[in-house]
Amino acid sequence: MSVPTAIAFPGMGPVQFADVAKFMLVNPFARELVGVADEVLGVDLFAALRESGSDYSAAAQVGFLVNCLALARWAEHEHGFAPELVTGASFGGKAAAVHSGAISAEEGIWLTAELVRVETEYFTAEHGDVVTLSFARTPQDVLDAALAELDDWHELSCRVDVDFAMVSLKRDKVGWFSDRLRAAGGLPLYEMDPPLHVSLFGGLRDRIERELLSQVTFRDPAVPVVADQDGSVRTTAEGVRAVLLDGVVRTVRWPSVVGTLRERGVERLCVAGQDSLFGRVACTRDNFEVLAATPRLATRPYKRPALV
Repeated sequence: MSVPTAIAFPGMGPVQFADVAKFMLVNPFARELVGVADEVLGVDLFAALRESGSDYSAAAQVGFLVNCLALARWAEHEHGFAPELVTGASFGGKAAAVHSGAISAEEGIWLTAELVRVETEYFTAEHGDVVTLSFARTPQDVLDAALAELDDWHELSCRVDVDFAMVSLKRDKVGWFSDRLRAAGGLPLYEMDPPLHVSLFGGLRDRIERELLSQVTFRDPAVPVVADQDGSVRTTAEGVRAVLLDGVVRTVRWPSVVGTLRERGVERLCVAGQDSLFGRVACTRDNFEVLAATPRLATRPYKRPALV
């Protein structure tokens, strides 16, 4: 009897080219998707990724998307399962839209590259003073006390676990806020710039809807999609489209996703892509058997049976 399994696509973090190069060259699912990306973008994705000088360049983001999708396909083939549900945290929402069947791989690749351009233009002109700070070891009461003392605009961008979150705030307040969290036992980690998941960015949401999503054909997903903003299950084209748009302006709430997966009977969560966060936090590991699908595992040599 198969284990009820869902696929989760992680948010994007910095990836070393050396960590994915072999996978992209030898894995058949990756090679196929790299070929699709080459045609859509009109460039050699592998070469562009190798030469990229930025962790979040268009090549880096498309490469991350392609590898996540390829790893999901590899995991389904390798472990012999069909997912009950699909979800994506933050950046992973685009991969979830593709893997669910709501949009094609070609459209997902094009959308990812174009989003880099639009977001770069937007944050060059607006909200350049806002960044997002992530931090661990910070229970809700500690966070609430620190935010109550923050005498400037701020907004919760992501709730990862009961003691792990991300807050968007003004750049000149990051030092004070980090020190305040440390004094209470918290652990500030890293800044994200540009930020996302902030209600201030309604103009960006509108531009993405007008310039980009108007050119993408959404279909009802073959596999239901769990929205990372509230854990709701989306089964229509419009529902998946709304997940991508709402991701610009609404908080990511991973515990809500976990709750929905558990309510739907999921016992195993396949995290498809290089992930240092969503598949590792306690709320995920306490609720599921976590099946990691990474480039390293997908290229690991098989042990041949001994000759007798």
